Amino acid sequence: MNVLIIGAGGREHALAWKISQSSNLDQLYIAPGNAGTATVGKNLNISVNDFTGITKALLEFNISMLVIGPEDPLVNGLRDYLQNNDSFSSLMIIGPDAAGAQLEGSKDFSKNFMEQNQIPTAIFKTFRKEDIDAAYDYIDEQVVPIVVKADGLAAGKGVIIAQTKHEAKAAVASMLIDNKFAEAGQKVLIEQFLNGIELSVFVLTDGKNYKILPEAKDYKRIGEQDTGLNTGGMGAVSPVPFASKEFLARVENKVIKPTLSGLANMKIDYRGFIFIGLMNVNGEPYVIEYNVRMGDPETQVVIPRIQSDLLNLLVAVATGNLADVDLEIDDNVATTVVGVAEGYPEKYEKNQVIEGLDQPLEAIIFHAGTKEVDNKIITNGGRVIAVTGRGDDISMALEKSYAGLEKITWEGMYYRKDIGQDLLDKT
Repeated sequence: MNVLIIGAGGREHALAWKISQSSNLDQLYIAPGNAGTATVGKNLNISVNDFTGITKALLEFNISMLVIGPEDPLVNGLRDYLQNNDSFSSLMIIGPDAAGAQLEGSKDFSKNFMEQNQIPTAIFKTFRKEDIDAAYDYIDEQVVPIVVKADGLAAGKGVIIAQTKHEAKAAVASMLIDNKFAEAGQKVLIEQFLNGIELSVFVLTDGKNYKILPEAKDYKRIGEQDTGLNTGGMGAVSPVPFASKEFLARVENKVIKPTLSGLANMKIDYRGFIFIGLMNVNGEPYVIEYNVRMGDPETQVVIPRIQSDLLNLLVAVATGNLADVDLEIDDNVATTVVGVAEGYPEKYEKNQVIEGLDQPLEAIIFHAGTKEVDNKIITNGGRVIAVTGRGDDISMALEKSYAGLEKITWEGMYYRKDIGQDLLDKT
């Protein structure tokens, strides 16, 4: 069959890398893709929200399956758009409709969904611009730190962990008064800070049945020892040593099952990935957020641990037959470390030539912000590559990740040198 993946990052390269290994694949297309995806499929110069261009590509290339990587086209209703077109009645689509995508597209929706379905989460309250005085009063009643969140999609930058009440009020004002996040910040959530250890659990569902994919821990801060600004993610590790069988059983019973039953009760036909951001608080799971797609860079450690044919799994998701397909997971550890452009996550340079990508490595290079120009691979984003190592333990996997990174260079390249170090004493 012919498959089209929507997206251009490391997540999409990892998905393309795995799907390209399927014996059931004929042709793989990625829109718009990057220099890495071009090595396992054909890139199409179509942006992720160009629904007309995507429609033309689906018809032109006789696509049987569409895998929607990023959240934007899901929240904007790409699935709904295609399902309303009779030409695509048999198209298999991986990703929820706009109703299901509200789990990520609106934090207010997702938090109310958790409350209604008795899914453990932090105490919260939502405010609009006209409620700003009430928001300030609410902050005065809270214990610091206080979490302030923009309701909508804000490119991973809409969450502030305020260390003082003054900082929390300033964050609220920046969203509701200064319009910092535009439409995404028209509603603001003020939320209890949960003190624990963060991790992510990933679920693949056909709307009725589900498979729990490998869990992962990512590292969001730009600086070592988790300092500095938040980023899209500087590295990840899977499995997570502190995610015991007992803890994951609690996640399944207290989070995954009520999430899926809640969606079913709302008549949402959810087919695709659910990313559950969790806090482990003294052995109990609390949901921080939902994402309606795989994470980045978590995908770069989760996907390499899946031994099953991913395309077969996705066909089962689209056709409602996931219960009939086995999911086999590699017991080995996978780690990934992200190389970023100088200045990221703020202003950064593009178009730096990347050297060393052709050297033999005991690791997998997943491209994120790259493109090919005049037979050279150049930087084209803040997060440029992720190097994934695999081994019997975290130390061995990290050794391969870092050995790979040391062979790759571009002007201003930066990466954290402490990814996974906090987990070594928990193995």
